[in-house]
Amino acid sequence: MNRRLFFVALASGLWLTHGSLSTAQQRIRRIGFLSYCVSSFDEQGFKQGLRELGYIEGKNIQIEWRRHLENAQELQPAADELVRSKVDILVTCGSPAARAALAATKTTPVVFTTGDPVSSGFVASLANPGANATGVSILGPELAAKRLDLLRQLSPRVQRVALISNIANPGSAPALKNLQAAAKTLQIKVESYNARNALELDSALRAIRWKSIDGVMVGADAGLVLSQGAKIAQAIRKARLPAVFPWRQFHEYGVVMSYGPDSRELMRRGAQYVDKILKGANPADLPVEQVSKVDLVIDLRVAHELGITVPPELLYRADEVIR
Repeated sequence: MNRRLFFVALASGLWLTHGSLSTAQQRIRRIGFLSYCVSSFDEQGFKQGLRELGYIEGKNIQIEWRRHLENAQELQPAADELVRSKVDILVTCGSPAARAALAATKTTPVVFTTGDPVSSGFVASLANPGANATGVSILGPELAAKRLDLLRQLSPRVQRVALISNIANPGSAPALKNLQAAAKTLQIKVESYNARNALELDSALRAIRWKSIDGVMVGADAGLVLSQGAKIAQAIRKARLPAVFPWRQFHEYGVVMSYGPDSRELMRRGAQYVDKILKGANPADLPVEQVSKVDLVIDLRVAHELGITVPPELLYRADEVIR
């Protein structure tokens, strides 16, 4: 009888221990998502990446969303609040969001998608981040010069170009430097119109001398330009000018051409870093992934509406042609 009781107690103890371990393993992990981007594309990519790795919101993870922050000044209080709430990881979208997160904490792991994290001071190097942050890097500065060249190919007679950008964005300075060098080589005059928020964007759109320019470039500031994408696209179409945009999401608003990475894929890859860190990896030891794949998308319907003839060689090079 005593022997039987011993085995019953032993089995019960093992069951309780197993149950305790299962409970610990199933603890819902909390992710703070701080976004200076406003596109649903980014969130879709992040959620898709998490699902592929077995994470389901409300089941084994909880995401504290701080999204659609169009004004960079809103980012720091939001980052501070997420850190105080003791989230397990901070995920950021956009360089201003990464900067706010790293100002808020030196211990909570941060996973970013951003431009050049080294020149922005987010990591020591791509191979060895060295602190509490890592993630996905976009080749932003180089793309600005390439977009100007594509605009010239779309409209060979272009001589004066209006650039709508936010110089307060950490990635704007190196991109502008590359753009100015390319403009000098191509003998194109670039007129910059700075906008840090919606009000300044309205002023910039009024200040542009539409009849004296030949084309428009839009800077890769996700927080501002995506939130105001419809307004920017409408102004350019009204002026009937060729333009190049930094993200494919702008085609929702009816634009001729975009050249840039797929933000959904960037955030999907960011989810992989979240998985590694939740499983015990140290962000200081996880090399930053540098994404070099970019897509050229051309909308022939908008081109026809604006009376723009897209050169065949440009269509041949396009990754996607909307007809």
